[in-house]
Amino acid sequence: MEVGNITHISEFILVGFPTAPWLQILLFFLFLITYLFVLLENLVIIPTVWVTGYLHKPMYYFLGTMSFLEAWYISVTVPKMLVGFLLHPNTISFLGCMTQLYFFISLACTECVLLAAMAYDRYVAICWPLRYPVMMTPEFCVQLIISSWVSGFTISMAKVYFISQVAFCGNNILNHFFCDVSPILKLACMDLSMVERVDFVLAIIILVFPGFATVLSHAFIVSTILHIPSATGQRKAFSTCASHLTVVVIFYTAVIFMYVRPRAIASFNSNKLISAIYAVFTPMLNPIIYCLRNKEVKDDAIRKSIATGQAIILRDSVFFFFFSLIICFNHKKAPSLEKSL
Repeated sequence: MEVGNITHISEFILVGFPTAPWLQILLFFLFLITYLFVLLENLVIIPTVWVTGYLHKPMYYFLGTMSFLEAWYISVTVPKMLVGFLLHPNTISFLGCMTQLYFFISLACTECVLLAAMAYDRYVAICWPLRYPVMMTPEFCVQLIISSWVSGFTISMAKVYFISQVAFCGNNILNHFFCDVSPILKLACMDLSMVERVDFVLAIIILVFPGFATVLSHAFIVSTILHIPSATGQRKAFSTCASHLTVVVIFYTAVIFMYVRPRAIASFNSNKLISAIYAVFTPMLNPIIYCLRNKEVKDDAIRKSIATGQAIILRDSVFFFFFSLIICFNHKKAPSLEKSL
């Protein structure tokens, strides 16, 4: 790569979704409602698992952690995207961009390791049911959860450090709605071989190894299920891991389409759409897949939580935030909208 006039960039301009002004407003409310819905469903699951005694099991510890991760994960990208629908240009400082990138990668890596831990939990439950209480103790579950967070945030620190050292040549326009790896590196005007090597090694550590452990766990699970003599037993055993398998397939499919696509496919302007599905709609689907298919959570725990008023308080708080944003938007952003129209 040829090195041009290297320029110190203090901020980036996020292109977002350039469309007609009326469609910008429509997308703003669409993603805002989706964002609040994701927060609501995850913030209902967390206290439900916390206060319900018979949900104090390893599987639900992982579900509560996953809900906390999803709520934080969607909050990293969506608020800035919502600003982009209303303000033009939508700028973000260099430090803010690297911070957003760090948390986005860290939470994605944490989810990858957490999915492997959840796969191991299902493996022990199905393949070693009599030893499950001994092997999956609360202390061991906490160790797995802490390891997921520590590994995700530690490895991402090294990755973002090398990306932050990249030199740019004046162009600061990111063709994306948040700071992601590929759009940032496309603006670089230096040799990226070192950055690519570091990215490759870290991807193997944090993606391939946990992914292999997840696949291996499910392979043993399928093998065990096929050896169950009765069809009823097979269906019951499969139902305990079907939700997790669905989430794993969605997660890795999105990751592959975003970061492991051939250049011919990546050249099309579809990366933002796939990223929106991965960053917005996947966190919305995961709680539905996990909890609404689980009778213990859906029929008993959530209903009791709502009856005690905890979920209602959270719901009202979220919708109060929703209407506050609308009022703030009408009073403070009206000049900007008139200008853009």
